[in-house]
Amino acid sequence: MAKRKRDQSEEDGEYNPGKSSRQSSKRGSKLIRDTNPNSLVTHEKEQSTRHSKSIHIVSKPLPIRRALLKWYATVRDSRGMPWRKPYDPNLRIEERSQRAYEVWQTQVATVIPYYQAWMVKFPTIADLANSSIEQVNALWKGLGYYSRASRLLQGAQKVVKDYQGIFPGNSKDMEQNIPGVGRYSAGAIASIAYGERVPVLDGNVHRLFSRFLALHALPKSKSTLDILWAAATAMVEREDDTPSDNPHSPANATDYPGDINQALIELGSTICKVRDPNCSVCPLGSWCGAYNETEIPLGDIEDLCTLCEPLPEGQGGVTAFPMKVEKKKARAELDIVSIVEWRSQEFRKFLLVRRPDKGLLAGLYEFPATSNIPSSKLKAAMSELAHKQLLDVLEDSVASYKGKKSKQKEGDLSAGSKYQITSIKPVGDGGDEPPQIKRPFTTQKHDVEGQDGMSLNAFWTSITDVANANIGTGVGKIWNLALSTFEKDIDSI
Repeated sequence: MAKRKRDQSEEDGEYNPGKSSRQSSKRGSKLIRDTNPNSLVTHEKEQSTRHSKSIHIVSKPLPIRRALLKWYATVRDSRGMPWRKPYDPNLRIEERSQRAYEVWQTQVATVIPYYQAWMVKFPTIADLANSSIEQVNALWKGLGYYSRASRLLQGAQKVVKDYQGIFPGNSKDMEQNIPGVGRYSAGAIASIAYGERVPVLDGNVHRLFSRFLALHALPKSKSTLDILWAAATAMVEREDDTPSDNPHSPANATDYPGDINQALIELGSTICKVRDPNCSVCPLGSWCGAYNETEIPLGDIEDLCTLCEPLPEGQGGVTAFPMKVEKKKARAELDIVSIVEWRSQEFRKFLLVRRPDKGLLAGLYEFPATSNIPSSKLKAAMSELAHKQLLDVLEDSVASYKGKKSKQKEGDLSAGSKYQITSIKPVGDGGDEPPQIKRPFTTQKHDVEGQDGMSLNAFWTSITDVANANIGTGVGKIWNLALSTFEKDIDSI
């Protein structure tokens, strides 16, 4: 990609990272040599990015902000995102709280159909607080990260109980007191809904500022994150240092912090993409360190950047940032999952078990399972554990299941996990009704067809309804694997 030249008008009065002189080939060959024993530079580490740490600072954000907001004004409505609304300084506190609730949902449900369905089902935070984990999971199905849905429910209940249904008006209270609201979400909600001058740093903004500041360092290290958060903060802070100004006044509408943060997210998402970034149309291209391969001449040794790592040999340009880190190999886990079928002359039903209301995958349904089985004990444990799983759930007819009429299949699923599936069919016709389920469980409302009004920690559902129950993505993969494995010869089991 060709480098973009800047004219004098672009540099006057703006953040100027210096004359463009750093070439990626030089970055890969220069080494720091320092004989001073008191030097801050580590001698054991060959540092190939000889540049001043000042290039990692946004020192004059005003012209950058102006260019960013001018661009954002042309694209804000282009993708038809229903949660994006023009800044309105005249909203009452109740209306701002509702706006905060709407923004909160976008931090976790960024797919438009999910967002729209969510806001129809739970139009206010009080509606969400009065729902159940089953209702929440039913809408969330397909998005993954079900713990987020659980925390949304807990957070809504906290706001209704402790804040009279009005979302806290500042990021500090949100982050410290509302489940499911971290630093990023708090910054987005507080800046967009309440006009607080606080930053955001999601994956898009992280990538954007890593390139903008030419920061090639471990992406998740504290030092790296501190630099990126500082850059994001500089973009939303007022340079005239007047914190007493009313952030909701019309005079500040042109640099409203919520618009700045949304503009950064949009720019990272649509222009500064992971692959094939469209640098030629980026409104911040004039200041981008990675795009211009810019280096400030060195001063004192104390000004030398000791954080950046060498660029990979032969690699340079914008897509070299952020620094690529080799992912750790996912830990392989072997679980025994029993897919239990009851079949009569007319029906085929399968056994699902409900997870607890709190913790991992809260409130979701799954097949009876035993987790993390040592591979050396798998064969010996298969029949015994499959039987024990049923003893934990069923009241009667258990003996007919022990080690009989079963099939096993090992499958590879996401996250490096392996699942050993045991499909068990009752002896004979199985009777007119499936075995009764043990019922010392707390009742909950849920949306499974035929189970209205009461749900126990386990239930039987038809073969056609398994995929529509509140099961997570992993359980859905197990079910599909089981169908493809067993359905073709189910009658021969």
